[in-house]
Amino acid sequence: MMLSRRKLGHQITAVSPAVLYLLLPDGNFSAAKIYGFKFQAYSSCMSVCGFTRSCLANPNEQALLSGKKNELALRMKSLSTMAGTILVQARDPAILSMEIENALGEHRLNDTWKLYEQHMQMDGFPRKSVVNQLLATFAESLDVQWLEKAFGLVEQAFHQGKQNLFEKETLIYLSFCLAKVGLAVPASTVLRKLVEMDQFPPVTAWSATLAHMCQTGAGAYLAAELILEIGYLFQDGRVDPRKKSNAPLIAMKPNTTAFNIALAGCLLFGTPRKAEQLLDMMPRVGVRLDSNLLIVMAHTYERNGRREELKKLQRYINEVHNLSDVQFRQFYHCLLTCHLKLGDLGSASNMVLDMLQKAKAARSSLAAASLVIDAVGNESKSSRVRGSWSTLSHGESGGLENNRSIGTPVVSYEGYLRDRNFVQLETEAKEVLDTLLAKLQTQVELLTTERGIIQPTDEILVKLVKAYLEAGKTKDLAEFLIKAEKEDSPVSNDDSMMVHVINSCILLGWLDHAHDLLDEMLLAGVRVASSVYSSLLKAYCQANRAGDAAALLRDVRRAGIQLDSSCYQALIQSKVLQEDTHGALHLFKEMKAAKISKAGDQEFEKLVKGCAEGGEAKLMAKLLQEIKEGQRMDSGVHDWNNVIHFFCRKRLMQDAEKALKKMRSLGHTPNAQTFHSMVTAYAAIGGNYIEVTELWGEMKSLASATSMKFDQELLDSVLYTFVRGGFFSRANEVVEMMERGNMFVDKYKYRTLFLKYHKTLYKGKAPKFQTEAQFRKREAALAFKKWADPVTKLFTRVEQRKLTANSASLE
Repeated sequence: MMLSRRKLGHQITAVSPAVLYLLLPDGNFSAAKIYGFKFQAYSSCMSVCGFTRSCLANPNEQALLSGKKNELALRMKSLSTMAGTILVQARDPAILSMEIENALGEHRLNDTWKLYEQHMQMDGFPRKSVVNQLLATFAESLDVQWLEKAFGLVEQAFHQGKQNLFEKETLIYLSFCLAKVGLAVPASTVLRKLVEMDQFPPVTAWSATLAHMCQTGAGAYLAAELILEIGYLFQDGRVDPRKKSNAPLIAMKPNTTAFNIALAGCLLFGTPRKAEQLLDMMPRVGVRLDSNLLIVMAHTYERNGRREELKKLQRYINEVHNLSDVQFRQFYHCLLTCHLKLGDLGSASNMVLDMLQKAKAARSSLAAASLVIDAVGNESKSSRVRGSWSTLSHGESGGLENNRSIGTPVVSYEGYLRDRNFVQLETEAKEVLDTLLAKLQTQVELLTTERGIIQPTDEILVKLVKAYLEAGKTKDLAEFLIKAEKEDSPVSNDDSMMVHVINSCILLGWLDHAHDLLDEMLLAGVRVASSVYSSLLKAYCQANRAGDAAALLRDVRRAGIQLDSSCYQALIQSKVLQEDTHGALHLFKEMKAAKISKAGDQEFEKLVKGCAEGGEAKLMAKLLQEIKEGQRMDSGVHDWNNVIHFFCRKRLMQDAEKALKKMRSLGHTPNAQTFHSMVTAYAAIGGNYIEVTELWGEMKSLASATSMKFDQELLDSVLYTFVRGGFFSRANEVVEMMERGNMFVDKYKYRTLFLKYHKTLYKGKAPKFQTEAQFRKREAALAFKKWADPVTKLFTRVEQRKLTANSASLE
């Protein structure tokens, strides 16, 4: 048995079957581990069984194997398997690499992966060209299974320090394909790895990855994080563009398209405060404004309640000459919504009335122009005019609806390599951006465009009425509705906005509001339909408010309005219940003298029925639904949030704390936006971790006592601060809360943050003597490190696959 490695390395030597037998019971030993060298391949004409029989001729060997004959047959199968393993491991890595290339060329991906795993067991990673070809082929397949395997290969190589195996272009292409199939986290990880390697991807290439990432909420959040991380390298002129060595880095700088994509993604998936961070970054990296960016900025300011910023933006909007009707409509929708959020009903009403006046003037001008055209009889010219109006009103939206699908086939790897300026990827990024902007446009519901003229919809009228009623401003509401009626020219008084509003108030039981509106209409000289008085009188009778009913009845008689039979019946019944027989008899005689039929005019009942069935009374139905389901806006919270946000941006934290204290004293409950401004400001200053901990305690108590909800942006900012300051027990609380709420957490960011500030923390063995507080602190830090570190999970997965493959082969 004392054989030298030199002899065994050159020829096959007869090995004692006893030795083989002693090795066989432990099936976990591989040939490489046992012998430490590679066997030469057996000739096909010599079987393993024959080799064994020739060795059993020795009597001493037979004595050793005495009593084991029954087990020998079973062991032979294991011996055969081991021999197969020896033969596999004896293959030349160069030949394996050639076989991998051939399998890739023939698109046999399963065989490719098996050969790659064999190569990894024998000699580690294949050569650079083979690895890049494998990644490109797997990426080009657009199959999630192969893309995940490709990403696992990249992760493993980076962990082992073999990042030089990868070409820059291959990783860019892999990132793009990962994003295309919805794997946003791996796609962003590959881009981040490229930046770490100083292999800077041009923005024309990585903006396409960004675009496909923004198809999901987690991807949109990661896209914003990527732009913030990359933009940080360029802010405040850190990179000198005059140096030729900086050219690759300059080519990576986020451009207008990249910002538009990330902003649209944040708005579509409900992270407007992250979008606002992107807006703060834009002037610091020198991004140029275009028409799309102006509109996306408007949406961001509206979502965060920044009306002053919107007013500043309005100057640019009015000066830009290439804005479409759809874009104008989106901007004024944002401004109008912001007025409502801040409770400025006067400004909102004036905007609506101004639009109605302009629409009325435009209709008059169009009617006059049509008369002149008809008089001249120039039919062709008329067609051109109508065509121009149609283009103004429908051309833009039709273009968005007919956008090419973003699910176009992936750019082939060969075509991608030939396109050195990444024109194809840039084009695809812009196509996806158009789709995102089209989706954003569908959220505009307060305004519409008719023949190029912006007009208010029923939705804005409903929201205004609701806000006026909640504020108790019935007089202002009546004035607004009367002016709006004059501009809108209703078909009849029975179908006017005022009638629908009064009937809605009656249905909701807001009888005083309804009566006040009726009085305002009478003072303004507006004649009201009898059905309105009838419905209000019956409502008073049902509510046993005889005094109010009597007062309204006097107004009815003075106005000379004829009531229907159902109203008289309700009044008579009310008198009977009050034991006023004389009054009931008087009403009966009055009804008989007026010759009112018993059927009467059931106009109110028709309106109620139509509202319930979603029929004719559309405005009334929308108003009832808005009031019942819509949440009451607290404009005071928005005002104080803007004050606190201003102080936080200026880093005047003492003033911000005073404003927050004043806000609480006035009875306004801080919300997620309030705390987000405070926490991000503390994080920007640095060192104020105790203050953030106190805010965290208040946030938890508010969440348990009120309806305040934590959102991803707020919890992410709190988590960042705790990790930066080393408050890991609190950080683990936030992580648990985010995972319980199914919120996305950017582990890569926190892993990087941990390594940057706490790399050497608790690396050695635990001290023998430590207090309970020190023990808990250490355990919390190690728990967070384990949560953020994916390497353990990656190699657990790899080893599990190896064990599964080994057990399958042994079976």
